[in-house]
Amino acid sequence: MEEKTFEQKIKELEKIVSELESGNVDLDDAIKKYTDAMKLAKECSDKLKNAEEQINKVLTENGNLENFSIEE
Repeated sequence: MEEKTFEQKIKELEKIVSELESGNVDLDDAIKKYTDAMKLAKECSDKLKNAEEQINKVLTENGNLENFSIEE
């Protein structure tokens, strides 16, 4: 099974939230949807954190990746 993209996960998360907010979901289905939504939210959060860590690294002149920081 192919990994969903970040954007696909966000759209799926938005759909689940909308369904839960409608109030037209029975309890068992709501619990499953909530669990799925929490899993998707964690996956998206982890992806953003990883992307932020990669962006905060800079390539030095000798080809090494180092953490980026602004010296004041």
